[in-house]
Amino acid sequence: MIKLSPSILSADLSKLGEDVISLEKFGADMIHIDVMDGSFVPNISFGMPIIKAIRETSKLVFDVHLMIEEPSRYIEDFAKAGADIITVHYESDVHLDRTIKYIKSFGKMAGVAINPSTPISVLECIIKEVDMILVMSVNPGFGGQSFIDYTLNKIHQIKELSEKYNPSLMIEVDGGINSNNIKKVVDCGANVIVAGSSVFKNKEIEKNIKTLKEGF
Repeated sequence: MIKLSPSILSADLSKLGEDVISLEKFGADMIHIDVMDGSFVPNISFGMPIIKAIRETSKLVFDVHLMIEEPSRYIEDFAKAGADIITVHYESDVHLDRTIKYIKSFGKMAGVAINPSTPISVLECIIKEVDMILVMSVNPGFGGQSFIDYTLNKIHQIKELSEKYNPSLMIEVDGGINSNNIKKVVDCGANVIVAGSSVFKNKEIEKNIKTLKEGF
């Protein structure tokens, strides 16, 4: 089953709670929440108070993507705020195995994200331990970027590793996904699709979700 996890980075922040309710109503499977610190990536976005506030509006899985330095310092806070999946970047955590175990100690699913230029080989030792691998198909930090084509091969490689070591692995892809390229992404092995601009464009959430899901 392919899941759609819309990124609320592209939502109307003046009515964020309403948009989250609409996402659930119109068929989203998860809610993707991008947390940025202005250091690991050149932008600042949502924190724990926002997650806690919108947690009351939806029963969907909260897919929290930490684009921050030293993410282990904040795992407990995000777990308590309402995250269901907590994903940290390979590039930002020097004690990744320990952080994965720490996430799971709170009863949460653990994910690891890699930037476009990070090789797949760094995942081989930990792929058995995680619930999800997130392939960034743009350089993280901003919405609305164009999909980087060479990441398709990375998705395919992770799918092969998954079949060998972790068949239940969620393979998530984030960045520049739209109705024109979503089938390629899914065909390479992705089973969780993050989409921001293509979900919220023209404020036609229902229509856009339907169009994306028809492309699976």
